[in-house]
Amino acid sequence: MSAAAHLEPTTLEQARQLGLLDEEYDKIKQILGRVPNFNELSIYAAMWSEHCSYKNSIRWLKTLPRKGKHLLVEAGQENAGLVDLGDGWACAFKIESHNHPSALEPYQGAATGVGGIHRDIFTMGARPICALNSLRFGDLKNERTKYLLRGVVKGIGYYGNCFGVPTVAGEVYFDPVYQTNPLVNAMSVGVVRTHETVSAVAQGAGNPVYIVGSATGKDGIHGAAFASKDITEDSIKDLPAVQVGDPFQEKLLLEATLEVIKTGAVVGMQDMGAAGIICSTSEMSAKGKSGMKVWLDRVPTRQANMKPWEILLSESQERMLIVVKKGMEATVEEVFAKWDLHCAVIGEVTDTGMLEYFMGDELVAKVPAESLVLGGGAPVYEREYKEPAYYQENKKFDIEKLPLPDDYRQVAQALVQSPNIASKKWVYEQYDSMVGIANLSTNSPSDAAVIRVLGSDKYLAVTVDCNARYVWADPYIGAQIAVAEAARNIVCSGGEPSAITNCLNFGNPYVPEVYWQFVNAIKGMGAACEALGTPVTGGNVSFYNQSTEGGAVFPTPTIGMLGIVEDKDLVMTLSFKHSGDKIYVIGEMLNDVSSSEYLVRYHGIQNSPAPHFDLKTECEVQAAIRSLIYEQLIVSAHDVSEGGLFVALLESAMAGKKGFEIETSGEIRKDAFLFGEAQSRVVVSVKPEKEDAFLQLLTKYDVEFSNIGEVTGAMIYVDKERWGSVADWKEIYDNAISREMEDA
Repeated sequence: MSAAAHLEPTTLEQARQLGLLDEEYDKIKQILGRVPNFNELSIYAAMWSEHCSYKNSIRWLKTLPRKGKHLLVEAGQENAGLVDLGDGWACAFKIESHNHPSALEPYQGAATGVGGIHRDIFTMGARPICALNSLRFGDLKNERTKYLLRGVVKGIGYYGNCFGVPTVAGEVYFDPVYQTNPLVNAMSVGVVRTHETVSAVAQGAGNPVYIVGSATGKDGIHGAAFASKDITEDSIKDLPAVQVGDPFQEKLLLEATLEVIKTGAVVGMQDMGAAGIICSTSEMSAKGKSGMKVWLDRVPTRQANMKPWEILLSESQERMLIVVKKGMEATVEEVFAKWDLHCAVIGEVTDTGMLEYFMGDELVAKVPAESLVLGGGAPVYEREYKEPAYYQENKKFDIEKLPLPDDYRQVAQALVQSPNIASKKWVYEQYDSMVGIANLSTNSPSDAAVIRVLGSDKYLAVTVDCNARYVWADPYIGAQIAVAEAARNIVCSGGEPSAITNCLNFGNPYVPEVYWQFVNAIKGMGAACEALGTPVTGGNVSFYNQSTEGGAVFPTPTIGMLGIVEDKDLVMTLSFKHSGDKIYVIGEMLNDVSSSEYLVRYHGIQNSPAPHFDLKTECEVQAAIRSLIYEQLIVSAHDVSEGGLFVALLESAMAGKKGFEIETSGEIRKDAFLFGEAQSRVVVSVKPEKEDAFLQLLTKYDVEFSNIGEVTGAMIYVDKERWGSVADWKEIYDNAISREMEDA
């Protein structure tokens, strides 16, 4: 492209090449009242991409519950959710995806995903205190899967460890549907005094606009558009769309940002993530009902002779846009000079509502800020959807036709070595869980990570959850289960579920069967959030997790949930504590193995419904568990999830170095009793002297419960058959993934 070509009128073919639809190109011409030049067309291509505009999802996202007793802002009002913790404290938290970049360059893709989500938190004035992640990969025996796993884990560990924020929880699943499209979802949690929060807004005509942090390069250009299309064999050609991160630079930016906020000079601030400068300038201006004049030649750059559209769309990391009160420029510049960071005035706020971009004296682009954003001129679509054929096939599954195993102990050993159940020790040992200020309230594991907020008596419980196979089997029920399991994990840890953030990972929205999955998952999520009192604070939609050869991934609406722990004495762990303690299951035992790891891994049956789930029952079970913890009538609590009851018992046994002895029920198939994944069940242990009070309290709730055995010494017994020592099972559980990775 020649020096002046970017100012010439564009063509429909150029619009198509940038990913715009024909009708979208027509709409741009209508908005501008003329044909856009290439800079302007690039602006709309980025801001109207699915990744930035949510044009194919916003219609349904608006149906999710957004109000709750703990929320300080509603979904979409800020870069992240903001929850009131009381006593002048608030928590900012959010989850986002970095799937496409991680598929092509796993190390930098994952690392910059971590960096980007932390910036969303500290641009609000909150200091990140912990990180979580949710990861999906293909078959672990596949060499490419091992390559992606190594790169992603190394990238997450490197960035988080160097930045000084611990990774405290997460989940990792493996399934062939993710072979081409791995999912990398990163979550950040931060805390802030309520009077020190900052909004992503541009206001006050004449106020200067600063870019701060790293210099701008050509990395990440068209990254938003790259994330809005399927992965193909040619996707490697898009490798420049993957950004490069520097955690040490981000650490400096964090400290400088929190310091500059305290000066009172900041009007508004926003991270530069997807679509870079154009995204930050447009969103801040639209929110403040203002405009901006921006001189792109004043932006510090890493390469010479960058074109206007390259500067506008660059997704170089560790950068932010700040609007400063006029007259306080010296104060701001002094702070960033102290931290040895770029701090350049690149423009000023106007009251025109227009975004005007210059190179020197030359106007290179002029667009209305409102036309680029959600709720403004960005297109909104409602796509066609229809039920996929497999859904009815799933309903045909009949457990009565399923043969019973000959050796249940052998089945249990096979399940414990499944990468979806086995210890993720190989992964989490590469993360620093104690760096920085994450003070875990206990050294014994809980179903959710419990974090103490330094400088206060506040404790948070945080988790990420989603069994995507359940969602694939039945999107409406599966999405409810994802929310319910997250809440169950919070409750089992002693917390009260407060709010969620979500990362919605789906295939191509133009495929009617994929969009059906999306619509029904949103409906299910909304129903569960309403029932459990956990409003949606925001999150991320990631479509196009689909490839030409592998099709779409499982619908994966990852739920990041925040809970508040009122008192550290209420923190509950999952480990068995004392020999002789009684083991109870709160919740109904059912003849159900649908969508279980047992059914898929042992029997090789892919088609079955979602596990049994009833939302009303779930609410009642969680209420009962909360009361038992509050009254201190149980000494452990652990929800039953992947692998069923046996795996839940084994995890409690390994955590406490105690065995157990149980009796299965003659009324239920033994495989369903041990390995079924019917929902709304929690394993608890009770001291014998508190058993009467425990049983009396449970009569106040409409829940099923059963005594299945007791905690023992070092051995495990099932129906009086000796299944071996806890230590032997732990060796199998701990090393299954490590052995697979070492064999590579």
